[in-house]
Amino acid sequence: MTLQWTAVATFLYVEIGILLLLCIPFISAKRWQSIFKLNIWNKLSPFWNKGFLTMIIVLIVLFLDAVREVKKYSASEPGKDAKLHPNMYDHLHMKLFRAQRNLYISGFSLFLWLVMRRVITLINQLATATGTTAAVQSQAESANQAAKKYMEDNELLKQALTNGKDEKATAEGSELLRKELTDLTDELKTSEDALKKSQFESEAMKKQSEGLTKEYDRLLMEHQELQNQLASGDKKDD
Repeated sequence: MTLQWTAVATFLYVEIGILLLLCIPFISAKRWQSIFKLNIWNKLSPFWNKGFLTMIIVLIVLFLDAVREVKKYSASEPGKDAKLHPNMYDHLHMKLFRAQRNLYISGFSLFLWLVMRRVITLINQLATATGTTAAVQSQAESANQAAKKYMEDNELLKQALTNGKDEKATAEGSELLRKELTDLTDELKTSEDALKKSQFESEAMKKQSEGLTKEYDRLLMEHQELQNQLASGDKKDD
């Protein structure tokens, strides 16, 4: 294996290891997000998009080169020279095997590189949505506690009003009741708006996840078709 294909194979093994780490169930999305926000990643973030696109271009070039090699050695036939050189047939098959191996390595590297980018993006979005949902739930609980407190205060005010207070006390009690009712209405409206926003973000994450699942299934089907075509090509050569 040449140096470039050794590097691509090493890159493929690293991708597999990173994806396995990202799929560990007991590491939460918030923990991964905190890791992604380390200072070292912030320093490398300006170069991330350029490096990502550069790796895609390199892997595509290597993949196309491997496809060319597979077609080249698949179409080659020993012919009359095979009688003069008995090892030529085996040599051609060895070349074809190496070309197919390079094709699989580059293809899987390119595929996992795209999948890894998407998985990291979804983990960040999931952690953000989880934090937003927790904040909305905390805010809703605070609003419920405030509502209970206001209801208790209202009951006390009603009792004070029914106990025969003078007109001044009645006016002050009514004004206080009106003010507390206004504050309660504003807090409930804020809580409802935050809850609607969280539900909208959750629906958006769900739709995005479904779209990613469909795209992932489509890519797997295309990869399976490619493998079937290569397998059928090998059988014809045999």
